[in-house]
Amino acid sequence: MVTEVSIKKIREDAEELYRQGLFFCSEAIVASIRDNFKLDMPEEMIAMASGFPVGIGRSKCLCGAVAGGVIVIGYFFGRTKGGDPEVNRTLELANELQEEFRKNHRVLCCSVHTKGMDMGSGEHKNQCISFTGEVAETAAKIIVRELGIKNID
Repeated sequence: MVTEVSIKKIREDAEELYRQGLFFCSEAIVASIRDNFKLDMPEEMIAMASGFPVGIGRSKCLCGAVAGGVIVIGYFFGRTKGGDPEVNRTLELANELQEEFRKNHRVLCCSVHTKGMDMGSGEHKNQCISFTGEVAETAAKIIVRELGIKNID
């Protein structure tokens, strides 16, 4: 893992992965964090994020970008042993991430954000690209702060 990153580049990379159609929101966030932090993270972690786009399996519930942000928070700070109290810090950080999104957009629900939009249209895609970048940036800020990594921006 690196000792310094560009949060701006993390955001840009996540947005570009979505814009190019290579990944959807949650996948793009995981891929951007993986690549920019130079993690020894298996590609299967990106695959684990594949069910979250369009509000979890196209159900339009929880915004997939928010889910992707929570996935990467869990990767860095989550527990792997049952009963580990470290889960409490992970929950606090995940809550911080979703509260930041909620502060900016009122709700976490994809159906509210996309109401009246043609799915896959320019308007929908542009909004989701923006949400993807925003959440990638927020997650990166939390990770950088918590691990004491330098932001070079």
